Amino acid sequence: MSTPFAIIAGVGPGTGAAVARRFSAVYPVALLARNPANYEDAVKDIQAAGGKAIGISTDVSDAKSVKDAIAKSQKEFGDRCAAAVFNVGGKFVRKPFLDLSLGEFESGWEVNGRGAFLFSQSVLPLLLNSTQQSTHPPSLIFTGATAAMKGSAQFAAFSTGKFAKRSLSQSLAREFGPKGVHVAHVNVDGIIDIERTKEWTKNLGEDAKIKPEAIADAYWYLHTQPKTCFTQELDLRPGVEKW
Repeated sequence: MSTPFAIIAGVGPGTGAAVARRFSAVYPVALLARNPANYEDAVKDIQAAGGKAIGISTDVSDAKSVKDAIAKSQKEFGDRCAAAVFNVGGKFVRKPFLDLSLGEFESGWEVNGRGAFLFSQSVLPLLLNSTQQSTHPPSLIFTGATAAMKGSAQFAAFSTGKFAKRSLSQSLAREFGPKGVHVAHVNVDGIIDIERTKEWTKNLGEDAKIKPEAIADAYWYLHTQPKTCFTQELDLRPGVEKW
């Protein structure tokens, strides 16, 4: 029987790539992103290290695009999925509510709401296929943010989508946990340490940002939890973060 694979949607230079590299130590991995440039380096790194990886250009808000990506993953790796990570952030809009256009408001939901729905409905059958044979419980992990916990002023578009994704994760956890699938939501409450954020919080020191590799380790920890001890929600933040 072939080894089950892991699939990560929303691969970029930070969390997505780090999660893909961490899980590739055990599983073949499929890396999804709209722009191939976002996953190409990670795919090459994983393959160079002896792992199996493919990259697939995917728009998670489009049903056909998601369906095609899952089909390509199955063709390459089979129909058993060990772990699925939805790491897509979506468009960030911070704007007074009365100035928001309908398009701006819907942009937050298109990825975090509809995209999370399409991805989950596509991968859950493959996760269920793995409940009897996987070393660790098949896992569906959502990357969230503080905006999923509170709707701050001028965050109506962004937080609505994040709330939808968090709510979906809770519903799926209650439905599929008893069937052996671990569904978790991770509140990443802080700035992630990537090249784009290099100058951010520079006066606060090195401990003010979260390392993508540390997030990936936390996701692996969630994946390896036994069925008798599932975490549904996990907060990750620097020790100096105000919350």
